[in-house]
Amino acid sequence: MALSALALCSRALLKIGAQPVASLDEGTAEAEVAANLYPGIRDALLSVYPWSFATAQAALGRLAAVPRADFPNAFQLPGGFLRALSAGAAGRARGIVYRLQEDRLFTDAGEVALTYVFRPDESAFPPYFASALVARLAAEFCIPLTENSSRAEMLHRLAEAELRQARQADSQQASARVLEGFPLIDVRG
Repeated sequence: MALSALALCSRALLKIGAQPVASLDEGTAEAEVAANLYPGIRDALLSVYPWSFATAQAALGRLAAVPRADFPNAFQLPGGFLRALSAGAAGRARGIVYRLQEDRLFTDAGEVALTYVFRPDESAFPPYFASALVARLAAEFCIPLTENSSRAEMLHRLAEAELRQARQADSQQASARVLEGFPLIDVRG
């Protein structure tokens, strides 16, 4: 079964002993809870870590309107943007000073390359992230659907453990970062 919001919510509902839903619009309590809580929980979980499958780089388009104060240039953030990781110029996506306001990035730089976390389609979620998301959904769905706070607390602990495992699995998707320009290492020669 291809991953979708419906499939992920149904798995979470099964974890708490509720009936899975055929549609998020079907009018049941389970569907209403899932439809209302899912988007925020998904975006929050995507935002807490620079997931390899949800990280991208983009050259931002400069806006014609000049900001009122602090920075001379404004750039439009990309669609699906959730969180900035770094920004830079001239082929290096880090190193410039910037501020995010509304859906724009303000900076002194004349061009911007942004590394950021975006909202991918559910079909792009790897199994480790899907498992962590289902665990978090189950924890969040528990109180509104079962009113069992001790069970919800236990599910939150399980969700945190799933998140740690997912972060560990995702961290192995790239080589280790090397410290650059660290003065104590530079003096060693």
